[in-house]
Amino acid sequence: MSTHSSATGSLVIHSARIVDRGEIVEDGWLRIEDGFIVARGTGSEWTAADEVVDATAVAGAGALLTPGFVDIHGHGGAGAAFDDGVEAIRAGRALHREHGTTRAVISLVTASVDALAESVAAIADLTETDADVLGSHLEGPFLDPGHHGAHEPSLLRHPTADDVARLLAAGRGTIRQITIAPELPGGLDAIRQIVAAGTAAAIGHTDADAAMAVAAFEAGASILTHAFNAMPGIHHRAPGPVLAAAADHRVVLEAIADNVHLDPHVIKLVFDSAPGRVALITDAMAAAGSADGHYDLGAVSVTVEDGVARADDTGSIAGSTLTQDVALRRAVQAGATLPAAVQALTETPARAIGRDAVLGRLQEGLLGDAVLLDADLRVARVWTGARLIV
Repeated sequence: MSTHSSATGSLVIHSARIVDRGEIVEDGWLRIEDGFIVARGTGSEWTAADEVVDATAVAGAGALLTPGFVDIHGHGGAGAAFDDGVEAIRAGRALHREHGTTRAVISLVTASVDALAESVAAIADLTETDADVLGSHLEGPFLDPGHHGAHEPSLLRHPTADDVARLLAAGRGTIRQITIAPELPGGLDAIRQIVAAGTAAAIGHTDADAAMAVAAFEAGASILTHAFNAMPGIHHRAPGPVLAAAADHRVVLEAIADNVHLDPHVIKLVFDSAPGRVALITDAMAAAGSADGHYDLGAVSVTVEDGVARADDTGSIAGSTLTQDVALRRAVQAGATLPAAVQALTETPARAIGRDAVLGRLQEGLLGDAVLLDADLRVARVWTGARLIV
């Protein structure tokens, strides 16, 4: 398996089943020039290019071509935690890129406001040099202490207008989403402030009931952070935030399809209850692509056994060791259709962070990100196109 840049020259990929925008097109081809998609068709009507890739020769019969995967919620990989700075981000991103994730939002766990401001500023700089970095995601510090998961409880705080404004300013327009527990004092006002700045507000790590979730969505929140995890579940007399999100067509539901965070039946339930509004995320921590053992997730010590990460002090699940190609296979095994599962890795997450005009589809004029998979949904080759101008 290899990863390539399609940012210079011309490239044609042909003889592939193209999976895009909720449908499958047989015997398709795609042309990318200088990092952008310029044409697409079927059969043999393509013209010569600097590089020509026969999909079946590389990935075998039934080869699939999809848009590049977009992960809007991940914390690390290859032994590196994204909280540890630029080189750690690059190391983790290299691992996930090999597994089809051509673009990613860099998620940060709870830390002090000072530390988070410094981190989002560094990630803002990184978006100017590294084509695959889309910006940052603050998963904290504005979370419910009762649903802190793998976040250090002593660092959690209520949102204030000043803290929110400071973080948004430090990110210089590159903070893509902020997870918040809307029931905290100032929570709904913070959601309005986040959305007004052009950033997606997500609700998560929350004790919100359905009514509070609805209030958050009315205030502008548009993402549910890892649905079912770190929030009240579904009870027949207390439907909770998941059903409130599923009922609201403005809301995208993140899902961790690793068969640990969500049972396969629940993965299928999410797809069935919110068609076209599921974003398959990794929530991966440093151990993704690495061996079992001890790791740090921000201020929390974590042990990974049999690929499952848990916080040492509480036993809470502490992120995943998932990659998006595995999420694709798990979703399909759970009963999601292949087009729906691919859409949940591409178009839907791009839309959730307001980048669907340039990412997430194999359409003319969009960035030249593509993943070639074999018939068993294993990654054979990955291409990342031009840099996204923020």
